[in-house]
Amino acid sequence: MVRNVLLIIADQWRGDCLGALGHPAVRTPNLDALAAESTVFTRHFGQSAPCGPARASMLTGLYVMNHRVVANGVPLDARHPNLALELRRAGFDPNLVGYTTTAPDPRGTGPADPRFRVWGDVQEGWRVFAHFDEVEFHNYFAWAEAKGVALPTNPMDLLRPEGAPGPSAAPMRMPARATDTAWSAEKAIEFLRTTRRDRPWVLHAGFFRPHPPFSAAAPWHEAMAMDRIPVPLGDAAEADQHPLMRHWLGSQKRSSYYQGATGTVQPLSGDDVRATRQAYYGLIAEVDDAIGRVLAALQETGQAEDTLVIFTADHGEQLGDHGLLGKLGWFDQSYHLPLIIRDPAAPGPRRVDAFTEAVDLMPTILDRVGAPIPRACDGVSLAPWLRGATPAAWRDAVHFEYDLRGGWPDPRRPPFGLGVDEAAMAAIRTEGWKYVHFAGLPPVLYDLVADPGESRNLAADPAHAALLNEARDRMLSWRLRHADRTLTHLCATPDGLVDRRG
Repeated sequence: MVRNVLLIIADQWRGDCLGALGHPAVRTPNLDALAAESTVFTRHFGQSAPCGPARASMLTGLYVMNHRVVANGVPLDARHPNLALELRRAGFDPNLVGYTTTAPDPRGTGPADPRFRVWGDVQEGWRVFAHFDEVEFHNYFAWAEAKGVALPTNPMDLLRPEGAPGPSAAPMRMPARATDTAWSAEKAIEFLRTTRRDRPWVLHAGFFRPHPPFSAAAPWHEAMAMDRIPVPLGDAAEADQHPLMRHWLGSQKRSSYYQGATGTVQPLSGDDVRATRQAYYGLIAEVDDAIGRVLAALQETGQAEDTLVIFTADHGEQLGDHGLLGKLGWFDQSYHLPLIIRDPAAPGPRRVDAFTEAVDLMPTILDRVGAPIPRACDGVSLAPWLRGATPAAWRDAVHFEYDLRGGWPDPRRPPFGLGVDEAAMAAIRTEGWKYVHFAGLPPVLYDLVADPGESRNLAADPAHAALLNEARDRMLSWRLRHADRTLTHLCATPDGLVDRRG
C-alpha cells in the first residue's frame, strides 16, 4: 500500500505529446524525468469528451453508459460512487486544487441551486483547497490582480495574443508569473508544504492547460522545436467520411479556441495550424515546468517516497487533424491520453503497451491505498502492471462514447433532427479496427492496419460486411457485460442474502 496520492490531471492533453514518447516538437523534460522512473502506459484512452463526461468516468470508474453524464452540465446521479467518497470512507481526506466539472443531482438540491449556473461544480467528497471556476475564472483573476496584473474590463482579453484575434504564434498578454498554470502550481505547492504529515493525504491537482484559448505566455510560446512541428493528418475528402464530418467542418466556431475570434474554424490554413500547434505546445511546456516545481516540492518536503504520483488528462485535442479543433467525434486524437504512474513500491520503470482506460484510475488508486473497489466499477486496477506483472487476461480493446450535442452550435438541439436520447455515439477500438455506432446515423468502420490515419470509412463497403458484423457483435457484448451491476451479484434465498460470485 501507499501512504499518499498525488493525482495530477491536465486538461485537453493529447496522448502523443510527451518527449518521452518521441514527439518531435514538444519539450517536457520534467514529465520525461518522471516517466524514466515510472510505469508509462502508452495506449491509454479516455472514455468521453468534453470535460464533464470524461472526468465523470475517471472519478467514478464508470463508462458513460452507466454514469450518464453525457455532456458538460449534465448532473451526476448521486447514487453513483466516486473516488473522493470511497477514499473518505477509507479514512482519507481527499483535497482538490482545480475542478471536476460536476453538476450536482438536482433531486437532492433543487433547480435554484447556484451550482447550476456553471458548467460544473465540485464532485461530492472533495475538500476544496483551491477552486478554479472554469467558466468566468473569478478566483484566478482575483489572484492575478493580487500579483500586480492590471485587469481590463474583460479580463479574458489577457488570455489572447497581441494583434488580431485568431490563430497566432505571438505570446499571450498575461505574463508568465500570473498565468492560470502558475496559479495551479502555486496552490498545489502550498498544499504540499502546509498539509499535516502525521496522516495520509490525497491531492487532486488540476491544470486547466493546454485547454484553449490557444495562446501561451512568453517565453513558453517558443519553448518547442519549432522546425519540427508536425503537419496535420487529413485530406480534402474528410467531409465525405460521414454526415457529421461535413457539418462539423462547416460549423466549428473560432471563438471556442481563440479568445475574441469570430467566424468558423474552417478554412484553417497551414499557417493557422502551425500557429495553433505552436501555442498548444507552448502551453504544454509551461505545464511541464509547473509540474516540475510541484514534484520538487514533494521531494523537498520529504514525502516523495510515500506518495503514488499519477499524471494524466481528461481528453485529447484534434489540433487540426482531420480539419478539426477541440475534442469531439471518434478520432484517436480526442481520446488517446498520457498516463504516467510512479509507485514507490514498483520494482522499477516500465513501459506498458496494453490498452488501458480512464475508468481504471479509480480502482487503481483504491487498490494501492488498501480501500475496497465498488462492485459497480467498470475499470480494472492497474496495480499488477505497477508490480511488474503482466495479467493473464487483459482487454484487447478500448471504448469511448460521445454525445453529439457537444460539437453542435446549439447543444440544446441535437443535429439532423435527432431526439435528445438519439444524439449518442459509442466506439470500440482494437489493435486492427475501429467501429463507431450511432443511435440514429450511419456507422463508421476503419481498418487501422491499412489505414492508421482513419481516413477511409469502410462501413458501407460490402467487402467489409463480415468485419462490420463482428464489430457490432463486440460492441453489443461489451455493453451487456458492463450494464450496471451494482447489486446483480446478490440474491435473496431461503437461507438469506447470497453472493452469487461464490
